[in-house]
Amino acid sequence: MFSNPDLTKLIFGRLTLDAIPYHEPILVVTFLAVALVGIVVLGAITYFRLWGYLWKEWFTSIDHKKIGIMYIVLALIMLLRGFADAVMMRIQQAIAFNGSEGYLPPHHYDQIFTAHGVIMIFFVAMPLVTGLINFVVPLQIGARDVSFPFLNNFSFWMTTAGAIIVMMSLFVGEFARTGWLAYPPLSGAAYSPDVGVDYYIWGLQVAGIGTLLSGINLIATIVKMRAPGMTMMKMPVFTWTALCTNILIVAAFPVLTAVLALLSLDRYAGTNFFTNDLGGNPMMYINLIWIWGHPEVYILILPAFGVFSEVVATFCGKRLFGYTSMVYATVVITILSYLVWLHHFFTMGSGASVNSFFGITTMVISIPTGAKMFNWLFTMYRGRIRFEVPMLWTLGFMITFVIGGMTGVLLAVPPADFVLHNSLFLIAHFHNVIIGGVVFGMFAGITYWFPKAFGFKLDPFWGKMSFWFWFTGFYFAFMPLYVLGLMGVTRRLNRFDDPSLQIWFVIAAFGAFLIALGIVSFLIQLVVSFMKREQLRDLTGDPWGGRTLEWSTSSPPPQYNFALTPIVYDHDAWWDMKNRGHARPTNGFLPIHMPRNTGTGIILGGLSIAFAFGMIWHIWWLAAVTFAAMLIVSIGHTFNYNRDFYIPADEVVRTEAERTRLLAGQV
Repeated sequence: MFSNPDLTKLIFGRLTLDAIPYHEPILVVTFLAVALVGIVVLGAITYFRLWGYLWKEWFTSIDHKKIGIMYIVLALIMLLRGFADAVMMRIQQAIAFNGSEGYLPPHHYDQIFTAHGVIMIFFVAMPLVTGLINFVVPLQIGARDVSFPFLNNFSFWMTTAGAIIVMMSLFVGEFARTGWLAYPPLSGAAYSPDVGVDYYIWGLQVAGIGTLLSGINLIATIVKMRAPGMTMMKMPVFTWTALCTNILIVAAFPVLTAVLALLSLDRYAGTNFFTNDLGGNPMMYINLIWIWGHPEVYILILPAFGVFSEVVATFCGKRLFGYTSMVYATVVITILSYLVWLHHFFTMGSGASVNSFFGITTMVISIPTGAKMFNWLFTMYRGRIRFEVPMLWTLGFMITFVIGGMTGVLLAVPPADFVLHNSLFLIAHFHNVIIGGVVFGMFAGITYWFPKAFGFKLDPFWGKMSFWFWFTGFYFAFMPLYVLGLMGVTRRLNRFDDPSLQIWFVIAAFGAFLIALGIVSFLIQLVVSFMKREQLRDLTGDPWGGRTLEWSTSSPPPQYNFALTPIVYDHDAWWDMKNRGHARPTNGFLPIHMPRNTGTGIILGGLSIAFAFGMIWHIWWLAAVTFAAMLIVSIGHTFNYNRDFYIPADEVVRTEAERTRLLAGQV
């Protein structure tokens, strides 16, 4: 028989009532606000009887377009949480002077800056990138879907499960207080015995599975499912950047999985991989995490480069200048991104030879990036530029990213890095390239492909409002940090003694307020556009005059994308097809074989959340039961026969022979 404490521990593990942060006013208010919003949203879905529709058409969908849209919705929701953390940090740093401790205790502040980094990279930037790639790439290469449609659905729900695990830490227990990369020994059991690092580990492990499988899926799609005639050097530049991004994902994310597994063993099993005891070495963790971490930066920025290439060509009315050099530059960046990771810790004492090698490779990687910038400029030269919202995001990127690139080259010089490494200068540089590159690129892509997804444009006025608030807000928020970094102000501090620094933090907080207005403007843009959708609807299916294949389909595209599989003769495929007088068949159709929707992905995602919760709180029975359930559901899915169906014959493609004769002008 168990005594009561033993029975309680067996059932609940480390979980107690003290894990509920009811003594933290900020968290209580946040919980009430989230609960209120949740009740309103769930009530609205129930009132309008949308549960059945959402389950059948969206949650269980294996359509790459819907999955891509759900990725972007997830990213926008997590953006609100991640940016709220940023605002809280900025306010704290702006007021914590002259003996004031501000309003955030150090324990809470450390969780906030850790959560901000984790959420913004893993659950905002990554879903935005993956969502755009998911939506656009099959349409650009003339495919009906990705190679493994169910795996696509599963990948999305694993990413969502990871986001939910991280969000749970806000209300049950706490999050890591280690910084977003969780360096040991701080992340070890001796210095972080609470559940914060465990939330970090399991949230990223679950999401990382989804990202890795998505990368494999998209590589297979691009390599094996291109339309006839689309050789590698006829692929759109966005598809090239998507291919390189997913190659980096498949190469880098197993390293993240492995290093977090080793950290888990240190915490759960008492091993010493990353301690100073028994032969362990904390610097090995830092090497491994950055072998993943620096390619991660290019995983994010390469698709943004692809977006800018599509946007510049479209809104300048010209073929992209230097297509071949743009492709080669993308491939070179992909390779070099694996040779620069050590510049993140020049100060570890590796010696002059090692530091020189990584400093030189870091400077070299700026060359293909600069080549891309000149290609975009030469595309704009003597072009008929239309200053639509996607083009504004592109121009804002070109100005902002050049500044971030120059400060990056400065940090690539080891002696300069020794001075600036642990300062706010580095924070400013990182945000300079991520906001100026990735965020601007994703907003450009969302605006550009929104009419393809929904059949109507986004309202241009609120789009321009969002751009200008983001653009000016960025400079107010982060240029002062460059100044503070050059003055020697250390990062990660939550209070300061020198009152002369306060004005710079106040300016930075004002910049965060402007960015907040940019986010609000974007949300207003979505609402206004939906209300005015009939006025903003484009019946041509090609509202911007796009050059690539996705614009040859209807807006929004049908589930099967292409009733007539295209034959590609040029990398500006849609313009080429229009010039050839591309026709559409009117008879002689055959049924299309398509897979059915499935709920297995969302079930496995839910079980993953329960498994991670059990591991975090040492509720071993829950972890064991849910792990067994995941195995059973996965194996059961493999025996799930008869999951396919046929689209009616009047909506589908001709035989291959007829299609070939049609495009040859013989029908």
